[in-house]
Amino acid sequence: MNANKKTARIAGVLILITAVLAIFSMVYVPSTLIVPGDAAATANNIMASEGLFRIGIASDAVIFLIEIGLVVLFYVLLKPVNKTLSLVAAFARLAMTIIQGINLLNKFAALLLLSGAGYLAAFEPDQLQALVLLFLNAHEFVVHIWGLFFGLHLLVLGYLVYKSGYIPRILGVLLVILGLNYLTQSFGNFLLPKYEHIFVWVGYVGYFELVWPLWLVIKGVKDQPRDDPAA
Repeated sequence: MNANKKTARIAGVLILITAVLAIFSMVYVPSTLIVPGDAAATANNIMASEGLFRIGIASDAVIFLIEIGLVVLFYVLLKPVNKTLSLVAAFARLAMTIIQGINLLNKFAALLLLSGAGYLAAFEPDQLQALVLLFLNAHEFVVHIWGLFFGLHLLVLGYLVYKSGYIPRILGVLLVILGLNYLTQSFGNFLLPKYEHIFVWVGYVGYFELVWPLWLVIKGVKDQPRDDPAA
């Protein structure tokens, strides 16, 4: 198998793995344990299903560890198109990955608040529950922060794919649209929080992101990329 095709297929498989893990940790676990606006119910759910909550944390950790590999794979795959822009895409995705890792501190803080440690006796039970929900809400908000970096990554990646000549241009257009989608969600939630429900609907465009890894796995890329235009 051509080295570029192999790289593309490995990247596609890794993205699909992260997609499955993300559905579990970012959709299933929160919808099961977190009750919006109800701190007491949320705290009780986490205490009753702490194992599920911790598995969700572990899933998040696996995701950002895989992302480090994807940073390198996409750089190698698209470096022949433009080395400088490939570095921009790589650093944007790496920045996103670092923020994802740091964001796990919010979930661990929630667990610490529910640990029953002696020093927590200074807080009333309802105060602890409110703090738990505060940290979990902060975790959800940070998603919009790393979404900015991911949006930038997708914009540059889409341009590189469009210009590559060895990956269909339509995929480049799709990636650019997805990048704009992430940026719209993030800036929309920053600037117009009252219309958060609208940006949730905009987010459904992100499901088309699965087209990209499926193509990489099934079709891969053409055998020979063209030379770096900058060269």
